Amino acid sequence: MDSGINSSALAEEEFTPGTKLGSVRWTICAMLFAATTINYMDRTVLGLLKPTLMMSVANHGIGLTEESYGTVVGFFTLFYAIGLLVAGRFVDKIGTRIGYMVVMGLWSLSAMGHALVNSVLQLGIARSCLGVGESGNFPAAIKTVAEWFPQRERSLATGIFNCGANVGVILASIIVPLVTIHLGWHYAFVVTGLFSATWILFWYFKYHKPTEHPTLAASELAYINQDPPEKPCPPTPWIKLLGIPQTWAFSIPKFLTDPIWWFYLYWLPGYFSARFHLSLVGLGLPIIIVYNASAIGSIYGGWLPTPFIRMGLTAERARLGAMTLCASLVVPVFMINYLHTDNYSKWVAVGLLSLAAAAHQGWSANLFTTASDMFPRSAVGSVTGIGAMAGAAGGFLFAKLAGHLLQISNSYSILFIIAASVYLLSVVCMITLAPGLKKVELQA
Repeated sequence: MDSGINSSALAEEEFTPGTKLGSVRWTICAMLFAATTINYMDRTVLGLLKPTLMMSVANHGIGLTEESYGTVVGFFTLFYAIGLLVAGRFVDKIGTRIGYMVVMGLWSLSAMGHALVNSVLQLGIARSCLGVGESGNFPAAIKTVAEWFPQRERSLATGIFNCGANVGVILASIIVPLVTIHLGWHYAFVVTGLFSATWILFWYFKYHKPTEHPTLAASELAYINQDPPEKPCPPTPWIKLLGIPQTWAFSIPKFLTDPIWWFYLYWLPGYFSARFHLSLVGLGLPIIIVYNASAIGSIYGGWLPTPFIRMGLTAERARLGAMTLCASLVVPVFMINYLHTDNYSKWVAVGLLSLAAAAHQGWSANLFTTASDMFPRSAVGSVTGIGAMAGAAGGFLFAKLAGHLLQISNSYSILFIIAASVYLLSVVCMITLAPGLKKVELQA
């Protein structure tokens, strides 16, 4: 398609309700889903291998402890945060087509580099490199959604690609135990790291901006650009974005709630192993159930604003309504502290964690979309990077807290109480700082 097409004219002439649309934008969403799946496969391997790595060197582990595990996870999140300082800006500047390929290549090489690890120090170094590489996934994906979807579909598209996080965990839960049992834990990192090469090639040949895409129909381009046109604006400096309340309305909830998802990702295998004495193979089914539920939550949560819109709410207020509902559904997870260690209690724990993980993913799909609700496309990557950096900083602090508490008390009670409460607090912060998710007008 000619890149010189006047999309605003198309929006008026080609798109009307009932117009037959193409599905190229959903193909793009499928590629984002695949990238996020690979991202979380690479990220999940460590949590699944935690019991194995805690064995002594003589027993083919590396002598990992709860304290050192928390430190390793903390360094991953710290370097993830550092990477986010530049990842969003990098993608805004270089574009999503090349930018996404670069970050995917960096994190995949780092993931496979874990196979060379033989000590806790080496594990920390490898994990830090992985954090830098993986930091680019969500800024690139959110910017792509902002380019390819109208506002009314963005949270659904975000929910679908964000569902890849759950599928990545599920696939890792199946692949990692099999590879570890037959080939050893070093090979688990190699196998999960190989999926990215195919994706990079596919993205290079198939991805283009909407106005440059060779197979995108004029009607679908008009549908994508149905929202009021934005004023042209160059990338906004970080220092200016940090002075805008909407930046903090996005970043503070990320700081408070992202660590909870990382807690589930890195500590649930250890929780089930310690609490219910499950083996590496026995961990598979509970983890798969929890993340299947969270996959449903991601997609349904992304769709959730739709009925609120049909009730007459604006898209922004519908988004806040959906987030408040998701925040409320997380609260029951604190009851996990009152369970026993029998088989019945194990499945009650699976149920409570499934509800909490599903609600988190529904929350996350809508929270990510608030960045494109409140900011023009030229700033979405940078704002997403700032918010994700805040989430990673929170993850670093929470990882250190979790490792320390488990080392001295071997109790998850305080951690689950925090997990139950921070979402509603985040809703209050967002409503206070950005009432109605008011749109930011950036000056050139």
